[in-house]
Amino acid sequence: MDRQTIKQVLTIAGSDSGGGAGIQADIKAMSANGVYAMSVITAVTAQNTEEVTDVFELPTSIVAAQIDAVFDDFDVAAVKTGMLSSAAIVEVVARLLKPQRVMNLVVDPVMISKTGHVLLKPDAIDAIKTQLFPLALLVTPNIHEAQQLSGLEIKTLADARRAAKIIHGFGCKHVLIKGGHLPTDRATDLLYDGRFFNVFKGEFIDTPHTHGTGCTFASTIAAHLALGKPMNDAVQAAKSYLTEAIRHSLAIGHGTGPTNHFYFL
Repeated sequence: MDRQTIKQVLTIAGSDSGGGAGIQADIKAMSANGVYAMSVITAVTAQNTEEVTDVFELPTSIVAAQIDAVFDDFDVAAVKTGMLSSAAIVEVVARLLKPQRVMNLVVDPVMISKTGHVLLKPDAIDAIKTQLFPLALLVTPNIHEAQQLSGLEIKTLADARRAAKIIHGFGCKHVLIKGGHLPTDRATDLLYDGRFFNVFKGEFIDTPHTHGTGCTFASTIAAHLALGKPMNDAVQAAKSYLTEAIRHSLAIGHGTGPTNHFYFL
């Protein structure tokens, strides 16, 4: 590919020292799906497949400088946000993205790690809803995050529909509620555009090794949006890719192993 043709996609998220989630998963997923990945690191986490042991937030000035550096030089076709950690970081990200008028902004509202470590402070949840969601083309909460955002308990697809309407009301154009944790209809995702619902049924693969699936899904959707696919097609392409990455997941470490981003190599 020459420099004109490869789409450039930015991830704004936290670093995972275990390499399975966060910035590392985002870059792998984007690369595996044919785009050039760039990154803005918001926080450094000390984590592995078993736990998150420490989190260090980067100063907002460094976060801002990274965003400026990327937009000053690259033609950014899509942006994905992941772990933003604090209200101050959410605010600086929203403030700097707004004038860029990013067409394809995918917000993954990362709130809690698989091992139960809180990754988004309570005041930051409000900041994400009021400042970042209105800029987003797509918001991709899992069931736990959708419950927190909507204030509803979600046990069925009907509950997920109600929650999607509430979350859409915060100003984003599309909401994708991921169904990996649904008690029924597992691996069924629900996309809402403010008028219509689209249900994406998938194969539920019974494996403990699913570290980084949320980051991977959102990043892959961002990659396919950057490649020019309509939303439904981008979600379907990402779901198909993620299903195979989970099917070939890696039983490494002593806890929840990561998805295999390059299973096809």
